[in-house]
Amino acid sequence: MQLILASSSRYRQEMLERLGIPFRIVSPDVDETPLKDETPAALALRLSLAKALAVAPSYPGALVIGSDQVATMDGSPIGKPGNFERALRQLEYLSGQTVEFHSALCVSDGQRHETADVITLCRFRRLSTDEIVSYLHREQPFDTAGSAKAESLGIALMDSMRSDDPTAIIGLPLIALCRMLRSFGMNPLTHPSSESH
Repeated sequence: MQLILASSSRYRQEMLERLGIPFRIVSPDVDETPLKDETPAALALRLSLAKALAVAPSYPGALVIGSDQVATMDGSPIGKPGNFERALRQLEYLSGQTVEFHSALCVSDGQRHETADVITLCRFRRLSTDEIVSYLHREQPFDTAGSAKAESLGIALMDSMRSDDPTAIIGLPLIALCRMLRSFGMNPLTHPSSESH
Protein backbone atom coordinates (compact mmCIF):
# COMPACT_ATOMS: atom_id res chain seq x y z
CA MET A 1 0.00 0.00 0.00
CA GLN A 2 1.49 3.33 -1.08
CA LEU A 3 1.69 6.16 1.46
CA ILE A 4 1.33 9.76 0.28
CA LEU A 5 1.84 12.98 2.20
CA ALA A 6 -0.44 15.66 0.75
CA SER A 7 1.75 18.55 1.83
CA SER A 8 4.56 20.77 0.61
CA SER A 9 5.69 21.43 4.21
CA ARG A 10 9.27 20.35 4.85
CA TYR A 11 8.46 20.17 8.58
CA ARG A 12 5.76 17.57 7.96
CA GLN A 13 8.05 15.66 5.60
CA GLU A 14 10.74 15.51 8.28
CA MET A 15 8.21 14.34 10.87
CA LEU A 16 6.84 11.56 8.65
CA GLU A 17 10.37 10.34 7.90
CA ARG A 18 10.66 9.45 11.60
CA LEU A 19 8.29 6.50 11.03
CA GLY A 20 10.64 4.94 8.46
CA ILE A 21 7.84 4.15 5.99
CA PRO A 22 8.54 5.01 2.34
CA PHE A 23 6.22 7.78 1.17
CA ARG A 24 5.60 10.08 -1.75
CA ILE A 25 5.03 13.83 -1.51
CA VAL A 26 2.20 15.42 -3.51
CA SER A 27 1.37 19.07 -3.00
CA PRO A 28 -2.42 19.57 -2.82
CA ASP A 29 -4.12 22.49 -4.53
CA VAL A 30 -6.46 23.71 -1.78
CA ASP A 31 -7.85 27.17 -1.07
CA GLU A 32 -7.05 27.81 2.60
CA THR A 33 -9.33 30.83 3.01
CA PRO A 34 -11.44 30.48 6.18
CA LEU A 35 -15.20 30.30 5.76
CA LYS A 36 -17.41 32.94 7.34
CA ASP A 37 -17.75 32.34 11.10
CA GLU A 38 -15.60 29.18 10.87
CA THR A 39 -13.87 28.31 14.13
CA PRO A 40 -10.10 27.71 14.06
CA ALA A 41 -10.62 24.03 14.98
CA ALA A 42 -13.19 23.58 12.20
CA LEU A 43 -10.88 25.32 9.72
CA ALA A 44 -7.92 23.05 10.57
CA LEU A 45 -10.06 19.89 10.28
CA ARG A 46 -11.71 21.02 7.03
CA LEU A 47 -8.36 21.82 5.41
CA SER A 48 -6.72 18.57 6.50
CA LEU A 49 -9.62 16.65 4.95
CA ALA A 50 -9.61 18.83 1.81
CA LYS A 51 -5.87 18.24 1.28
CA ALA A 52 -6.22 14.47 1.57
CA LEU A 53 -9.27 14.34 -0.69
CA ALA A 54 -7.64 16.62 -3.28
CA VAL A 55 -4.87 14.06 -3.79
CA ALA A 56 -6.60 10.70 -3.15
CA PRO A 57 -8.50 10.40 -6.49
CA SER A 58 -5.22 10.45 -8.44
CA TYR A 59 -3.78 7.57 -6.41
CA PRO A 60 -6.38 4.79 -6.07
CA GLY A 61 -5.59 2.37 -3.26
CA ALA A 62 -3.02 4.64 -1.63
CA LEU A 63 -3.23 6.03 1.88
CA VAL A 64 -3.15 9.82 1.76
CA ILE A 65 -2.25 12.02 4.74
CA GLY A 66 -3.60 15.57 4.94
CA SER A 67 -2.71 17.91 7.77
CA ASP A 68 -3.23 21.53 8.73
CA GLN A 69 -2.41 23.64 11.76
CA VAL A 70 -4.19 26.75 13.04
CA ALA A 71 -2.95 28.76 16.00
CA THR A 72 -5.46 30.76 18.05
CA MET A 73 -5.60 33.05 21.05
CA ASP A 74 -8.94 33.86 22.66
CA GLY A 75 -10.67 32.23 19.68
CA SER A 76 -8.97 34.42 17.06
CA PRO A 77 -6.68 32.77 14.49
CA ILE A 78 -2.98 33.64 14.45
CA GLY A 79 -1.47 33.24 11.01
CA LYS A 80 2.01 32.96 9.54
CA PRO A 81 3.67 36.37 9.75
CA GLY A 82 5.36 36.32 6.34
CA ASN A 83 8.03 38.89 7.23
CA PHE A 84 10.17 40.29 10.05
CA GLU A 85 7.96 43.26 10.97
CA ARG A 86 4.77 41.21 11.31
CA ALA A 87 6.63 38.49 13.24
CA LEU A 88 7.92 41.11 15.66
CA ARG A 89 4.42 42.48 16.27
CA GLN A 90 3.04 38.95 16.58
CA LEU A 91 5.53 37.90 19.26
CA GLU A 92 5.07 41.15 21.17
CA TYR A 93 1.34 40.38 21.17
CA LEU A 94 1.86 36.75 22.24
CA SER A 95 4.36 37.57 25.00
CA GLY A 96 3.03 36.23 28.33
CA GLN A 97 -0.03 34.70 26.64
CA THR A 98 -1.32 31.15 26.07
CA VAL A 99 -1.78 30.10 22.45
CA GLU A 100 -3.88 27.11 21.40
CA PHE A 101 -2.54 25.19 18.40
CA HIS A 102 -4.98 22.94 16.52
CA SER A 103 -3.01 20.30 14.62
CA ALA A 104 -5.58 18.55 12.45
CA LEU A 105 -4.96 15.33 10.64
CA CYS A 106 -6.78 13.24 8.04
CA VAL A 107 -5.93 9.83 6.58
CA SER A 108 -7.94 8.66 3.58
CA ASP A 109 -7.86 5.69 1.22
CA GLY A 110 -10.25 7.46 -1.15
CA GLN A 111 -13.27 5.59 0.26
CA ARG A 112 -12.95 6.01 4.01
CA HIS A 113 -11.27 8.73 6.01
CA GLU A 114 -10.40 9.39 9.62
CA THR A 115 -9.74 12.78 11.16
CA ALA A 116 -8.39 14.12 14.45
CA ASP A 117 -7.65 17.49 16.02
CA VAL A 118 -4.75 17.37 18.48
CA ILE A 119 -4.53 20.47 20.67
CA THR A 120 -1.33 21.91 22.13
CA LEU A 121 -1.43 24.75 24.66
CA CYS A 122 1.71 26.89 24.52
CA ARG A 123 2.38 29.45 27.24
CA PHE A 124 4.77 32.11 25.93
CA ARG A 125 7.29 33.66 28.33
CA ARG A 126 7.24 37.40 28.89
CA LEU A 127 9.64 38.37 26.14
CA SER A 128 11.79 41.46 25.85
CA THR A 129 12.11 43.24 22.52
CA ASP A 130 15.82 42.32 22.44
CA GLU A 131 14.96 38.62 22.86
CA ILE A 132 12.35 38.75 20.10
CA VAL A 133 14.63 40.60 17.66
CA SER A 134 17.53 38.23 18.34
CA TYR A 135 15.28 35.20 17.88
CA LEU A 136 13.80 36.49 14.63
CA HIS A 137 17.23 37.23 13.14
CA ARG A 138 18.51 33.78 14.08
CA GLU A 139 15.45 31.69 13.26
CA GLN A 140 13.50 33.66 10.61
CA PRO A 141 10.23 31.84 11.46
CA PHE A 142 8.15 33.76 8.94
CA ASP A 143 6.46 30.65 7.50
CA THR A 144 5.32 29.39 10.92
CA ALA A 145 2.01 30.12 12.67
CA GLY A 146 2.70 32.20 15.75
CA SER A 147 6.31 32.85 14.66
CA ALA A 148 7.50 30.04 16.96
CA LYS A 149 9.47 27.07 15.62
CA ALA A 150 9.13 24.78 18.61
CA GLU A 151 11.32 22.13 16.94
CA SER A 152 14.32 24.47 17.21
CA LEU A 153 15.13 27.76 18.99
CA GLY A 154 11.44 28.68 19.32
CA ILE A 155 11.26 26.35 22.32
CA ALA A 156 13.16 29.07 24.24
CA LEU A 157 10.13 31.37 23.82
CA MET A 158 7.99 29.05 25.94
CA ASP A 159 7.17 28.81 29.62
CA SER A 160 5.23 25.57 29.13
CA MET A 161 3.63 23.32 26.55
CA ARG A 162 0.77 20.87 27.14
CA SER A 163 -0.44 18.23 24.69
CA ASP A 164 -1.29 14.55 24.44
CA ASP A 165 1.20 14.35 21.56
CA PRO A 166 4.58 16.14 21.69
CA THR A 167 4.90 15.98 17.89
CA ALA A 168 1.62 17.82 17.24
CA ILE A 169 3.14 21.28 17.70
CA ILE A 170 5.42 20.70 14.69
CA GLY A 171 2.36 20.12 12.51
CA LEU A 172 2.03 16.35 12.14
CA PRO A 173 0.72 14.53 15.25
CA LEU A 174 2.53 11.19 14.95
CA ILE A 175 0.72 9.38 17.78
CA ALA A 176 -2.67 10.04 16.16
CA LEU A 177 -1.21 9.29 12.73
CA CYS A 178 0.13 5.89 13.84
CA ARG A 179 -3.28 5.04 15.29
CA MET A 180 -4.97 5.97 12.00
CA LEU A 181 -2.46 4.09 9.86
CA ARG A 182 -3.01 0.94 11.95
CA SER A 183 -6.77 1.26 11.40
CA PHE A 184 -6.08 1.11 7.65
CA GLY A 185 -3.82 -1.93 8.05
CA MET A 186 -0.43 -0.15 7.96
CA ASN A 187 1.47 -0.64 11.22
CA PRO A 188 4.63 1.50 11.37
CA LEU A 189 6.26 -1.05 13.72
CA THR A 190 5.89 -3.97 11.31
CA HIS A 191 5.84 -2.21 7.92
CA PRO A 192 8.96 -2.62 5.75
CA SER A 193 11.08 0.44 6.41
CA SER A 194 12.62 2.73 3.83
CA GLU A 195 16.05 1.50 5.01
CA SER A 196 15.21 -2.03 3.83
CA HIS A 197 14.56 -0.89 0.24
